[in-house]
Parts: sequence; C-alpha cells; structure tokens
Amino acid sequence: MASALWHGFADMGAVEQKGAFVVSRGEGAYIWDDRGNRYLDATAGLWFTNVGHGRAEIADAVAEQLRTVAHFSNFSDFVPETTAALADRLATIAPVPGSKIFFTSGGSDSVDTAAKLARRYWHEMGKPSKTIVVGRQKAYHGMHVAGTALAGIPANREGYGELMPDSATVAWNDAKGLLELIEKVGADTIAAFFCEPVIGAGGVYLPPEGYLAEVRDICREHDILFVVDEVVTGFGRIGGEWFASTRFDLQPDMMTTAKGLTSGYVPMGAVFIAPRVAEPFFAGGVWWRHGYTYGGHAGAAAAALANLDIIERENLLAESKRLESSLHEHLAPLADHPRVEEVRSGLGAVAAVQLADPAEALPFVNTLREFAISGRAAGQGAMQISPSFVMTDDQVAQLADGFRRALG
Repeated sequence: MASALWHGFADMGAVEQKGAFVVSRGEGAYIWDDRGNRYLDATAGLWFTNVGHGRAEIADAVAEQLRTVAHFSNFSDFVPETTAALADRLATIAPVPGSKIFFTSGGSDSVDTAAKLARRYWHEMGKPSKTIVVGRQKAYHGMHVAGTALAGIPANREGYGELMPDSATVAWNDAKGLLELIEKVGADTIAAFFCEPVIGAGGVYLPPEGYLAEVRDICREHDILFVVDEVVTGFGRIGGEWFASTRFDLQPDMMTTAKGLTSGYVPMGAVFIAPRVAEPFFAGGVWWRHGYTYGGHAGAAAAALANLDIIERENLLAESKRLESSLHEHLAPLADHPRVEEVRSGLGAVAAVQLADPAEALPFVNTLREFAISGRAAGQGAMQISPSFVMTDDQVAQLADGFRRALG
C-alpha cells in the first residue's frame, strides 16, 4: 500500500512503485531496515549523526527537559534556562571570541537568518546599497528561498522563477571569480559572501590549497561580510576541531550551523555572530524583527548539551581526525576502478567516490544496499561518505570493501 508521505528530493513515482527504504532503528554506525537487515551507515543519516545512533543519554536529557518545561519562546526578554545555558556554552567554542548565538530550527533557517542579517547590518551601518549576497558554484545552502538562490546547483532553482533579487554566484574553486564580481558590480553593493569550507551536498569538494584564506582576505579588504556555512563541517566533522573556521583561522563574521549541534537527535540550528555584526543591535534602541517560534527550543537545547558532553567526554574531535586519515587510506584505492573517476578525501570525516558515469549514481545506492551499505548520491555522480565519528577503522575497511564489491 502506498504511503501518504511525500519524500524530499525524490522521484515519487519511483518511490510509489518500488516502495520506501524504511529505517526501523540504529545503533552506533549501523542502521536496520524494517525487515531486520543491518547496514553500515555511510552518511550518518544526512551528515548529522556525529555521535552515532541510539544514544540513550541524549534521549533521556530531552525527556527530562520536556517534563520540566518543553519550550518557551526566545522573543522579547523570554528564554528557557536550558537554552541560555547552551548559548553560553557555544560562545566558549566560537571561532571568534565574544560571538553571539542566534538559534534556529535547522540549517536552512540558519542560512536565511544570516542572509537577512547581512543586509540589515549594512542598513544599520548607513550603507543600504549593500544588498547582494554571493554564493559559489556547486554550493548548497539549504532549501529556503535565500539558500536556494545563493546555492550553485541550478537544478534546485528550476521552475521557481526569480527566487531572490540581489544574489550572485561565482566559481567554487577560484578566488578570482569573487574579485571579478566585485570589480563588475562594486563592493558597495555586496553585503556578504557565503562559503562552505567543504562543499557538501554539491558533491563533496575539498577547498583548493589557500582558497579559504584568500576569499576571507578579499572580503576583509572590500568590506564584505564573510559568512562560513558550517552546517555540514561544524561540530567536529572537519576533523580535530569544532569548526573549519577554527582549523583554518577563518574568523567569520557569521557562521551557520545545524546538523552536528544535536547530532540530528532533535532539529536545531544556530548562527554564530561576531561582535562586529552584533554590536549595532546590542547598543540599544534597535530591534531586529526576526526569529522562529521553535528557535532555541528547550528540548533541542537539552539534546545539544548532552551531545556536546558526549563529543568532549569521548574525545570525538580526535576520532573525526582519525577518520580523516582512515577514510583516505581505505577509499583512495577505489580511484583505480574503471567505473570511478576520482575519490575526494583527506580533509575531515567526509569523502566522495565520484562515479565516471553520473547516471549510475542513483542505481548504485540500491546496489550498495545489497552489500549491507546505506549510502547516498550527491552532486553529479558522487557517492557521499560522511560517517558517524564512532565508526571504527575496521568498519571503514568494511565500508570500502562494500563499495569495491558493489562496483564489481
């Protein structure tokens, strides 16, 4: 019997015909389907289950919070105690000291929040002409209006008309593209540049050597806000640090986060806002009329605090760094297979096996399941790999072997 569920990013005709892949439970780096078959989870859900599946400690923290007070809005001067505690804790690991934390319900919310705040900031600074927000080719910034317009994935924009005026896209791998845009439209019209340290859903592309520092410096030189989208790389996935912004000393004006904040146990996002951008709004007398009913949800805050406890107690930042090397070691040899164009790995707990024929990617997801691997296609023909930080080296070897056998 067909389900009433409309899946995201899906050919629903095909889903209706073949049926859904129903996930019934998870534990550590594994998930099980509704028939009892076990799969190694190559993607940590959707980049987010950093601490692994089945963590009762997080569930217990959420349950206790819901029994106490489930939520209260953050509007005006209200705030749940747990939410305030989480904001203060996040401020201690922020890449820019003194940052303020604005809570959202997820990554798309965080990106749209940053886009709006960038424009509003320049309005407060007496430069209302600075409205253009700039993204990169291949980039993914969520599916709200601003994020879809910013992103460099044309297929995601088709059929909607013009989503947002004053948005632009530049090359993903050459900082000169940003300079050329500045020369063309003028720095006095550009509000912000959005940058994923590692391009995620667009195909898992690592930054060229020196690129991140170069675009950061261009933004500083031309007085353009530098927004680092760490929805994927944040909270340890970059390997060895909480954030790519810390690892590469990016000092962002704003940083968007979500996924790993709660390891996906409860929806939540957060925007880290550097003192420079926050100052006009904290000086008094200025309202920023923006916010979300469930931003900073108390139950989600409890999940985030428990998640951060696990990451620190089990030293999962170091484990993510271990996975950086382990994934590269075990997956890189797959590049020799005739069906593989290249393997992108070696930076953080992420990798991609780029198939030579992009049309094979979606069918290959089903093939991987035959070898007990749950995977996902991303970008144009890339197989996304972004495991939980609890995945062992033996499990990484099992993952690579499953890919090798699936390739034939």
